[in-house]
Amino acid sequence: MKKHNIFLLLLLAFGFTTANAQLGNMLNKAKNQVMGVKEDNTSLGLKEALNEGVKAAVNTLAVENGYFGSPYKILIPAEAMTVINKVSKIPGFGDVEEKLVAKMNQAAEIAAKKATPIFVDAIKQMTVKDASSILFGEKNAATTYLNKTSRQPLYDTFIPVIQSSLDEVNARTYWASVVEAYNKIPFIKKLNPALDDHVNQKALDGLFSLIEVKEAGIREDVGQRTSPLLKEVFSKLDK
Repeated sequence: MKKHNIFLLLLLAFGFTTANAQLGNMLNKAKNQVMGVKEDNTSLGLKEALNEGVKAAVNTLAVENGYFGSPYKILIPAEAMTVINKVSKIPGFGDVEEKLVAKMNQAAEIAAKKATPIFVDAIKQMTVKDASSILFGEKNAATTYLNKTSRQPLYDTFIPVIQSSLDEVNARTYWASVVEAYNKIPFIKKLNPALDDHVNQKALDGLFSLIEVKEAGIREDVGQRTSPLLKEVFSKLDK
């Protein structure tokens, strides 16, 4: 009987020790996971740089004449120019290109105001591992990362805004009348090029181009590192 009791005690002690060991392993694993997602200054610095780039891009383009008066001005797509070149000879349609360019850029300026929250969400996804390779990558590595992670969500959010914005400035109705006039011309192939996708893609190209300019500035110009964190992180690139 005594041997039996001793055996039971040994079993209980072994079980208790094993449970403690398993619990300890679980706690250590959890601790390591927490430590693994803890951000270092490289990650924080790159996120700050991207946030600065986004702020600069949106503040520049999401205003009246932001696109229209910039190097990122949205021009007529090639297929639409085929329509315009023919229609411009019809009385009343002589200034189609001028009017349409103004309307497309107005639409993009309205849509760009919606960009910031989507950019911010994408920037938050950057990991410590991402940050290390981005910092020592090409001078547009952070912008490339942001383009990869946010372009599709931006496109999906922009497209109804672009359509609404085009309608707000009467662009789609105006364009429909131009296409209708074109398709009435004898002996031509009928066309109906859409503006929505073109304006959307070019609006996004402009935003990413300006973010890229800001990133390159922070990487190469000490004067553009406007916080202690930016100075600390990007000083690693200085020779």
